[in-house]
Amino acid sequence: MSKVAKHFDICQYVSMTTSPETAADMCCAPLLADVISDDDAADIASIFKALSDPIRVRLISFVNAAPNGEVCACDLPAVFDRSQPTMSHHLSILTKAGLLEREQRGKWAWFRVRPTQLAAMAGVLRSST
Repeated sequence: MSKVAKHFDICQYVSMTTSPETAADMCCAPLLADVISDDDAADIASIFKALSDPIRVRLISFVNAAPNGEVCACDLPAVFDRSQPTMSHHLSILTKAGLLEREQRGKWAWFRVRPTQLAAMAGVLRSST
């Protein structure tokens, strides 16, 4: 039995076997103390939607692992064995979601990870316990 399920069952038992005033004092703390707002949830959901494709997850990992923190779009088709238009599509989705920053240098675009977006996503996933 999970930790949450165990506490939920205890709370149900306490609520059903004692007066409401006593049950409120004895019951466990709320499961979700700091729930994010609807707007924040929509923003984070768009990030997760952008990461719903394995290629895009790998792209974020690849760019993040680059020695100088950025990669040229010209190098990606060979690394991922995909066409340039396919890679551009994935990069566009990640950029629109705010996960990557794009900088045009001559003919090619260079991409870097936006650490603030990764931190926001990690904050949602981080457990409060």
